[in-house]
Amino acid sequence: MNEITGEALQTEFELNKSEVLNDYALAIESREASLIGRREVLTGKAKFGIFGDGKEVAQIAWAKAFKPGDFRSGYYRDQTFMMAIGALTTQEFFASLYADTDLNNEPASGGRQMNGHFATRSLDENGQWKELSKMKNSSADVSPTASQMPRLVGLAQASKVYRHMGEWSEKTKFSNNGNEIAWGTIGNASTSEGLFFEAINAAGVLQIPMVVSVWDDDYGISVHSEYQTTKESISEILSGFQRGEKPGYEIFVVKGWDYPALIETYKKAEHIARNEHVPVLIHVVEMTQPQGHSTSGSHERYKSKERLEWEREYDCIRQMRLWIERNGIATPDELDEIEKNAKKAARDAKNRAWQNYLTPILNERAHAIGLLQHLAAASAAGAEITSIIEQLGKLTEPLRRDILSTVRKALRLTIRENSAARQTLEGWLKTYTETYQRRYSSHLYSESPLSALHIKEVKPVYSDQSPEVDARVVLRENFDQLLANRPEVLIFGEDSGKIGDVNQGLEGLQAKHGEMRVADTGIREATILGQGIGLAMRGLRPIAEIQYLDYLLYALQIMSDDLATVQYRTVGGQKAPVIVRTRGHRLEGIWHSGSPMGAIVHSMRGIYILVPRNMTKAAGFYNTMLDSDDTALIIECLNGYRLKERIPDNLAEIRTPIGVVETIREGKDVTVVTYGSNCRIAMEAAHELARIGIEIEVIDVQSLIPFDRNHDIVKSLQKTNRIIFFDEDVPGGASAYMMQQVLEVQGGYRWLDSAPRTLTSKEHRPAYGSDGDYFSKPSADDLCDLVIEIIKEAEPFRFA
Repeated sequence: MNEITGEALQTEFELNKSEVLNDYALAIESREASLIGRREVLTGKAKFGIFGDGKEVAQIAWAKAFKPGDFRSGYYRDQTFMMAIGALTTQEFFASLYADTDLNNEPASGGRQMNGHFATRSLDENGQWKELSKMKNSSADVSPTASQMPRLVGLAQASKVYRHMGEWSEKTKFSNNGNEIAWGTIGNASTSEGLFFEAINAAGVLQIPMVVSVWDDDYGISVHSEYQTTKESISEILSGFQRGEKPGYEIFVVKGWDYPALIETYKKAEHIARNEHVPVLIHVVEMTQPQGHSTSGSHERYKSKERLEWEREYDCIRQMRLWIERNGIATPDELDEIEKNAKKAARDAKNRAWQNYLTPILNERAHAIGLLQHLAAASAAGAEITSIIEQLGKLTEPLRRDILSTVRKALRLTIRENSAARQTLEGWLKTYTETYQRRYSSHLYSESPLSALHIKEVKPVYSDQSPEVDARVVLRENFDQLLANRPEVLIFGEDSGKIGDVNQGLEGLQAKHGEMRVADTGIREATILGQGIGLAMRGLRPIAEIQYLDYLLYALQIMSDDLATVQYRTVGGQKAPVIVRTRGHRLEGIWHSGSPMGAIVHSMRGIYILVPRNMTKAAGFYNTMLDSDDTALIIECLNGYRLKERIPDNLAEIRTPIGVVETIREGKDVTVVTYGSNCRIAMEAAHELARIGIEIEVIDVQSLIPFDRNHDIVKSLQKTNRIIFFDEDVPGGASAYMMQQVLEVQGGYRWLDSAPRTLTSKEHRPAYGSDGDYFSKPSADDLCDLVIEIIKEAEPFRFA
C-alpha cells in the first residue's frame, strides 16, 4: 500500500501556470454550482439535490489521467470530473437539476434521472454505436449504493478481451488494442456493500485495467466510519489484496486536498492499469462534504464543532489556493479575480438553464390558455372555466402537469357539450399528452432498426438425415456455430467453461474456442451480470450464465436497477444488449425448483423474458437476440436437457420470434395458456382429457415479455369461451400477469362464458422429492380436474 504526499510537483510531467489556474477556476465554478444548486432546491425550483462539493480537486487530478476510450462507472458526486473531461457543462448540470426533458439541454437522461447521475451518449440518433474508442465515456449512473461496481468489472474486462481478440471488423470502433481503463468511484460508506467486495474480488481474479477511487469523507450520510468499516479504513482492510509474489491490486492512499500528490497518484495508477492490466484502488482520504449529504438534511446535526472546523480548514479548494500562493503561481488578487469570474460563470449557466427549461412551458401555457378562452366563450360553464384559467395564469413557474390538469378539468366541466372549441381542445390535449408521455416513457426497449421485434421467424427444417439427440446437443451445436461465426460473442458463468456447464450445453467449447470466449467464473452472480453489462456497453455480445433460475435472485437488484433501465434512463443514449442464460422450472427441492416468474416479470421491465419449451426453441431465441440489440433473459427447461430432440438442418438460421405465441394443440372446449416445462404437462393432460371427449387448446406463450403481440390468445378464447392460465409460479404471480394481458389488454373478458381460472403452485417453496413436487406444483391430474370442473359447471349434461 502506497501513501503519496507532495508539496511540489517533482515528476516526469509538469504543469504550467495556465493549467493550474484553469484547474482552480473549474474547482470554483463547480463548487459554486453546488452551492447554487442547493438554493434552487430549497426555493422550490428543483425537487432534490445531491452535489459533488468537497471532491473537486481529486476529480480534476483524476481527469488528467482519463483518456479517449476510457469508461467511468461512478456515483453521484462526480460532477467536477465530468466537467473536467468536457462531458458536462455547468448549464447541463443545472438542466439536470430542473429535470429538463429536452436532450439538447440535458443529454445524459433527458430529465429522467435526478441530478448527479451522469452519462455520455454512446449511440447516435438511430441507436447505432458511435466510435467509443475516440470518446471519453461515462456509463449511466444509478442511485443504489455500490450498484456501479458490478458493471465496472465488465467495462474493464472488455479491454482484456479486446487486447487478446483476433480480427473483427468492428473492433477499432470500441477499443485501441485494449488500452482503455475503466474508472470507478464510490463513497467510503458504500464500500460496506457486498457488491463492492464481490466486484473487487472479481477484478483481482481477472486482472483487468480497473481503477477504483474511494472518496472518503468519514461519513455515510450521518453514520461515521467507525460503524461502517473495520479499522475505519477500506485500504487497510484490503491491504491483503496488494500484489506481491501473487497477482493482486496496487493500492494507493492520498489526501483529497493535496493537489500535487493527487496528480502524482492518478498518473501512477493510470500507468499501472493501462500498461500492465493490473487493478488499482485509490483511497482518497481527508475529503470534506461542505453541504452535507444532500438537500434532505443538514450535516450540522451529526458533526461536531471540531469536525466542522476541520472541514473548513482542510476544504480542498482552500488548500489548493494556499498551495498556489505558497508556490508563487498566482497572487491573492489574481485568485480573487478567478473566483469572481468562475462564480459569475456558474450563475450565468444557471440562468440560461432555467430560461431554457421554463420558456417552452410558458409558451405552451399561453397556447393552452388561448384554447381554454375559446372554450369558455362557447360554454355554459364559461364562468368556472374562466376561474381556472385565471388560476393557471397566476402561476409564475408552472409545470406541464398544471397545464394538463387545467385542460382536463375544463373538458370534464363541458362533458355534455360538443362545440368546435371543445373538439379543438380535445385534439390539442391528445397531441400534447402523447408528445410529453413519450418524453417520459420511450426507450424502455430498443427502438433502433435492430430491435428484436423486427427479427422475423425462421422455422426449423428437418430431413431424414436430421439426427435425434439429447436436447442439450442442440444447444451445444448452436453455441458452437455462434462462437465460430461471431467473434464478439462470449459465454461465461459458474461451471460454464471447463466442464461445459452443469448440463453440458457448452461441452467441449472452451477447448475449441479458448478460455477468453467460454469462461468459468467464481460464485458471484451479481458480478457475472455486471460483467455482462460492462462488456455489452463496450460493443461485445456477452451471454452471462446464472446456473439456476433460483440463483437469479442474487443478481435481481443489478438486473432490475441497472440492466433493465439502461436504454430508458439514457433515452436511448446507451445500451447493454446482454443475454442472460439460465435454467429453471421443475426439478426438486426448495432452491432448485423455483419459478419466481411474477417477481421477474414485475421487476425486469426493460428486459425481454423468454421461456422456451424446448432447446430448439431456446437456440432460436439465442440466434434472434444476437441479431438484435435488445436485452433478454432466456430460461431453459431444467428437466429438458436429456429429452430427445432432432437437430434442424438449418440450425444456424432458425429464429424464434419475440412475443409470438404458438398453439401446440388445437381444441374447442377450454383454452390453456402456459409456457416452459408446463407445456409438456399440459399436453399430457390434453391426451387424458381427449379420452373422455374434452378437447383443450394448448397455447405456449414462448415469451412473457413481450406478451402475445398479435393477440392470438384472445382469438382462441373467442372459440372456446373458457380459459385457464397454467403456471408453476405462486398464486397471483405470472398467472395474474398473463390474465391481465389477455382479459384487459386484449379485451378477452368479452368472450368469457365461464370465470377465468388460474392453476399454479402452492404458496410455499416446492418440497423435495417426487412426492414433494406432486403436492407443491400443479400436475397433469390437477389440470385435468380443473378442466372437468369448468366443463361440468358450464355443460353439466355432458357428464349425465
